[in-house]
Amino acid sequence: MGLIVSFLFAVLIVFAVEWIARGSLTDIVEFLTSPARPGMTTAAILMLFMLTLDAVFGRVGQSALIAVPAVIIPAFVSSEKQHYLSDPLYPSDFLFARQIMELMPVIVRDRPWAAVGLALTVILSIVGLVLFWRYAWRNFPRLSRRARLTRLSLCLPLLGAFVSLMDYSQYSWIRDRLQVVPMMWDQKENYRSNGFILAFSFNLPMAHVKAPAGFGTEALDAIPSRNYGYLAGPDEKPDIIMLMSESFWDPTRLTALTLKPDPMPNVRTMQSGNVFSPEFGGMTANVEFEALTGFSNAFLPYGSIPYQQYVRHQMPSLATFFRGEGYAARSIHPFSGWFWNRNEVYKAFGFEEFRTEETLPPMEKRGIFASDDALMREIIREGDGMDKPFFFFAVTLQGHGPYEAHRYGRNTIDVQGYLPEADRETLATYAQGVKEADNSLKTLMDWASKREKETIIVLWGDHLPPLGSVYMNSGYMADQVATRKAPIEIMKQQHETPLVIWSSKKGIRKDIGTISPAFLPYHLLKFAGYEHPYYTGFLGRVQKKYGIIDRYQLVARDNRTSPDWVLKEKELDPLIRDYRYIQHDIMFGKEQTLERFFPSHAWMTNAGT
Repeated sequence: MGLIVSFLFAVLIVFAVEWIARGSLTDIVEFLTSPARPGMTTAAILMLFMLTLDAVFGRVGQSALIAVPAVIIPAFVSSEKQHYLSDPLYPSDFLFARQIMELMPVIVRDRPWAAVGLALTVILSIVGLVLFWRYAWRNFPRLSRRARLTRLSLCLPLLGAFVSLMDYSQYSWIRDRLQVVPMMWDQKENYRSNGFILAFSFNLPMAHVKAPAGFGTEALDAIPSRNYGYLAGPDEKPDIIMLMSESFWDPTRLTALTLKPDPMPNVRTMQSGNVFSPEFGGMTANVEFEALTGFSNAFLPYGSIPYQQYVRHQMPSLATFFRGEGYAARSIHPFSGWFWNRNEVYKAFGFEEFRTEETLPPMEKRGIFASDDALMREIIREGDGMDKPFFFFAVTLQGHGPYEAHRYGRNTIDVQGYLPEADRETLATYAQGVKEADNSLKTLMDWASKREKETIIVLWGDHLPPLGSVYMNSGYMADQVATRKAPIEIMKQQHETPLVIWSSKKGIRKDIGTISPAFLPYHLLKFAGYEHPYYTGFLGRVQKKYGIIDRYQLVARDNRTSPDWVLKEKELDPLIRDYRYIQHDIMFGKEQTLERFFPSHAWMTNAGT
């Protein structure tokens, strides 16, 4: 009977939390009763947590005085945040307490009586909790030593088992059976589908971003900025098009198989090198973050997604750099703007316009996604309509998985060699998509070649495609997904994607080698004839010494590797240390290095543009 009462009380708390967080009763009953939603799972977890606290305190029901405020208060804050900023509350929001405090006058001015009521409620709640805690300690039933040990021995292992399932980057059969489906690419849907408590918990590991050892004003001032490049550019400003091609990879690397004809002859001819993707099979936004900012995911908590957790204010990017040079800066992606929070991120990065499926003209589809060819033709149309230099950043969509059989009706790439039929069809579909992406790049290059003005095109794949058992059955990898830690040869095999940097006037930028996406701004700006204190200056020094900065591998230009380098802060190369200092200062600090390393961004911010 006690367990039933505890569970019903937990259900009541979950109901209250969802009501407060959502601001309405819509969807709550379904959340709690549908076998396809984790409402009852949430209640069971909360019950286990409260029973554990009761055992710790030694009194029945005393846990409610901690558990209820611990979930109700964040739910209320989340509701208020959504009222003003549209997003739910993330644990990482507490990293930006200064911004939250700056928002308080707006809240007070907009809803003064609500603010007064809130202040009184907080004061009365604190007083009430203190008095109630005192009453509970004196009057709530005591638990025997045996009862406490029994609760702890049952609840702690179950809670521990559930915590072990919360790594959303790894598939969990048990988590799947509990109907807990992390949706990190769409946090609003994540909170709606999984409920406030579970969705908030998924984001907890990313909330702790500690300052690097030795970080501070003196350390930042000691980073030399002279001789790191200066603001300069070419007499004739070239147009720039950056293309991040969804899951674009060279399938002929599956050497146990033969693909005829070559699915990517144009890219192979124009290839400048390779990008070492920090991801595999997904998490596109993290690759994009590096390519647009010149910052590294290696300095952030494992599993974090900067687009979702950390981009909360204006941040230097290639968009703000080019705008400072008089360019129009536009981003294009033929999907919804909410995906990966791009609507807000691109504003923070300084793009003047973000063209999405909501604002683009109807585009031809290949399978269920907009075709690469249609996207290239839209880029050409928009480029022809520009009356000043432009920087376009586009993310393609056609190459997105899954790669179901007959997706394109007819495949023109023949897969030869042993492979189960289902895998053969998957690979044939994927290879056909690669061929069409390759053809669409040629279309764009042909257009650029006919223009009087120089046009620079940068294309790379964001990560290897999620081909499932194709990798295993072809002998390419031991598992369906990449290993987290391995010798650099294996890591390159599982993370390298093709890179093209090409100019309609200068041709190919050759022999770049294998680089992290964070070094793309350096190679682009150098090729375009620009100098910049950070993107070609400081970043130039880093890339001269290192090709790959991954959280598991630091790879020097001479291929010397430093595995687990992030765990050896005392032995860290001062150059990498300073790189981390600048990034932490810009993302989480007081932006003390902004004017020295990002002068155009500082000027634009101060001018309010």
